Amino acid sequence: MLKSFEQKLKNQDLSARTISGYLTDILFFKKWAAQIYGKEVPFSQIVKEDIKAFRQDLLTIKRQKATSINRRLQSLKRFFDWAHRDKRIKTNPCISVRFVRIQRSNQPHSLNKKEVHALLRAAGQSKHGLATRNYAFIQLALQTGMRIGEIVKLQFRDLSIQERIGSVRVIDGKGIRERKVPLNATARRALSAYLKEKNLQPDDFVFLTKRGKPVTIRGLQFVVQTLGGKAHIKRVKLTAHILRHTFAMNFLQANEGKLVELASLLGHESLNTTAIYTRSSEESLAKSIENIETNIYDAAS
Repeated sequence: MLKSFEQKLKNQDLSARTISGYLTDILFFKKWAAQIYGKEVPFSQIVKEDIKAFRQDLLTIKRQKATSINRRLQSLKRFFDWAHRDKRIKTNPCISVRFVRIQRSNQPHSLNKKEVHALLRAAGQSKHGLATRNYAFIQLALQTGMRIGEIVKLQFRDLSIQERIGSVRVIDGKGIRERKVPLNATARRALSAYLKEKNLQPDDFVFLTKRGKPVTIRGLQFVVQTLGGKAHIKRVKLTAHILRHTFAMNFLQANEGKLVELASLLGHESLNTTAIYTRSSEESLAKSIENIETNIYDAAS
């Protein structure tokens, strides 16, 4: 049954990493069930109580994080939903099984203005002839919110840069969907300065190594970490995804309430994903509490 499910996922053009994650979670549950019953249990004999017991065991005994538990439950839900629709099992044990509730108040980590300036300064001071490349890469990430995997795959023909307008055609990680993201003046200037140093053909990748080879995801992650060290950014563990978060936070600060537009720019399929950027940070929550105390004090004086 698991082999058929794997083939179903492949037919849906999911990435190998995503498929592997689903299968790993399902096998983890199967092993858990075998330990509980003392023997291997066919998927057709799994009932709702088993799924609930699994959830409770992960939460209270194994002390796994709620996000990890919910990921495993989501994998099981997808598997048993498919098995039930395909008439491989009579009843779906995952129906009405709830995810672990997560109390979230924090926004994703992002850089403040001081850290952004320090990072850009470090990028512009890169050695070995990589200053304009690194600066253009950092600005592109900060001004568009593109994923690092999307930046790596960016080809010269995907860019449209004019004096007063510009855009980039972004292909998602699976190469199926695409979106068009505007380039503001800051991004256009940084990219133009970098492209002047190159003689790229339409099919050429935009970001290259010193030897003229296309950069890799690992390579750009290393660039981000190195520049973060030179910029003395210690408040957050700097990754390329932090740059994406920074773009999203800055966008909503400048365009309050425009969640649909942000979702389109980021390539999110669900607004629930984009909504994480609307949560209050610890700093803003603390400030709100301070305001309450101040208002009460002022009223009494």
